[in-house]
Formats: sequence, C-alpha cells, structure tokens
Amino acid sequence: MKDVNDQRSGNEREAHRCGYREGRRMGGCTAALSQVVAIQPAVRQLKVLYIPQGFAAIDTGVQEALSQICSSCAIGTPATMLADAEAHRPDLLLVMNGLHVFPADHLEQVQQIRAMGIRTAIWFVDDPYFTEDTALICQSYDVVFTHEISCLPFYRDQGVTRVHYMPLAVSARIFYPRRVEREHQHDICFIGNAFWNRVKLFDYLAPFLADKRVLIVGGHWDRLTRRDVLERFIRPGFMEPEETAQYYNGSKIVINMHRPTDPGLDNRNTHQLSAESINPRTYEISACGTLQMTDVRKDLSRYYQPGYDIETFSGAEELKVKLDYYLKHDWERERIAWRALHTTMQKHRYSNRMEELLDKAMA
Repeated sequence: MKDVNDQRSGNEREAHRCGYREGRRMGGCTAALSQVVAIQPAVRQLKVLYIPQGFAAIDTGVQEALSQICSSCAIGTPATMLADAEAHRPDLLLVMNGLHVFPADHLEQVQQIRAMGIRTAIWFVDDPYFTEDTALICQSYDVVFTHEISCLPFYRDQGVTRVHYMPLAVSARIFYPRRVEREHQHDICFIGNAFWNRVKLFDYLAPFLADKRVLIVGGHWDRLTRRDVLERFIRPGFMEPEETAQYYNGSKIVINMHRPTDPGLDNRNTHQLSAESINPRTYEISACGTLQMTDVRKDLSRYYQPGYDIETFSGAEELKVKLDYYLKHDWERERIAWRALHTTMQKHRYSNRMEELLDKAMA
C-alpha cells in the first residue's frame, strides 16, 4: 500500500511541475504575442487563382493570406487548372511547386492558360532537391519564385528572365502557442523523415537520449543502427500539421535538421545545387513558442539571430552538449523560445510573404 501511495504522490508532484512549467511557458508566450504590432494589409483589386500542391501547412497559410489581400481568390486543382482558369479568368495563376501530384499535361495546361492572356507564376518550395524536374517546369511560367536562394542563377541559366527569391513562412492558424495534454509533452522532439544525415545524428545521440522523454516521427527510421535504444521513441509515418503543432508545443526542445542535397535515392538534384535556405519547419517550430535547435543554413541569420531567438548546432557532439544544457536551464530555454515566437509572428507569417510575392508577380 505504501508503494502505491508513494507512486501516486510522485505522479501528483510531476503533474504539478508540468502544470507550473506549462503555465509559465504560456504566460511568456502571451507576453511575446502582445508585443507583435498588427498591420492590416491593404486589399488589392486582383483576382488570383491558386493551385495548391497538398502541403497543408503551406497551402493553408497561402490561401488565408491571399483571401485577406486580394479582392478575389479562387482555389483550383492541379488536374483542372485550365478549366479553373477558364471559369474564373484570374489576373494571376499562382501554382505551388508543380511537382509530385501534378498531371502529365501540367505544362500543356499552363501554356494554354498563358495563351488566354493570364499571367502565370510558380513557387518552388522543394528546391534544390528536385532540380532535375524544375529545370524544365520553370520554362513554362512567366514568373518563377524559389525559396532556395542558391537556385536563382540556376533558373536564369534555364532562360527564366523573371525569377525571385521568396522564403517560406508560417500559417498562424495552425502553428501557435497552446496548452497540450501530457501525451504531447516530451523533452526532445524530432518530426521528419530519416534522411541519412539524420540517421547518423540520432545514432550518435542514442545513448544520451536513452533516459529522456523523446519523440521521433516520420518514415524510414528503420535505417537506424541504434534501434535497440530508439525504437520505443519512434512513431512511423506522416503526421498532420495540426497534430505536429501539438507536439511542438509540448516539447521542451525541437530539433530541426535539414535534409542533405546529394543526388540519389532521396533526391532528384542531378544538377548538384547547394542548399543555403531554411526550411518551413524553422518558422513552424518557432511559432509554437518552443526552443528550436537547428543546423545552420547560410541564410538563417536573415531571419533569426542564433543565440537570441534560435539555437544552432554544427555537429552531433555540439547538439548533445546544448540539449543537455537547455534541458537543465528552463529560463534560458524559454526566453529564447519567446523571442523566436515574437520574431516569427511579427515578420514571418504568410501575410508578410504574399504581399511581396504579389508585388513582384504583377510588376
């Protein structure tokens, strides 16, 4: 009976600590959000037809922003974009990525839409990983946007005269601070597929992670060598953005590691372009008011200040040391997370990006 009571008492103490910590975190998030200066964008007399690819975290933010700043925003599909354009007669056709789910006659449809006098733009958000495909696709559009700054000269070399760097952002409808249940709370979280650089990282970290509360989500984690240690932390398969946001909120630290660029099994980067730009998870993690530890991309410092509103690592040992430090120093961890939240909601929402994109698309 004593053992049962001791266990119950221990559980109650842990619940109290978690509740106190979560209350403090949310209080800091509320304070950070109160400092965000809301700017109401002007509505443009512009009809846009948006063709999503099916990246819910991206499409939701883009669609919401377009509906706020355009007089008319219609949503089409990759298979029916020509019919959608004929029905809506937009000023601008904006296509997201143009890969994976787009039909074989994708480019034929675009050419017919251009023949109707409709301006066409595409936003590549998988660069440089599919440049074998985008090298051809880019030539069919009036305007090309890419989230990867290293790809600008590449597209110019393909004959594109109007190509612009356009970073991604966050959908504040999906990614924002919230209280979550105990099941979503972890010391360390990583969500993403097991590209080989990530496998190497987590195999190295396995002994350190063994006694932590850890979540690893994604495909191909059977590539791990240290599954004996990490198996119980793995949730295989895809996780929807809404659920992802809950786990980001519930984790003390979220690791973000960009995928490698090597051509081969996981990529179609036959042109072997480098990757210098940050991924959308950089914004999404920060928008949840959680400390992010990311590997460094060249343009990271354009958007965040390492050591101020984000933490970085250059190798597995440095990451292990920093994970250990920030798990033991709640105040320092939370302070950086709150700054990241403010930076993200002030500067990196899709409403910020879409105003700039439309200015360039319609110039």
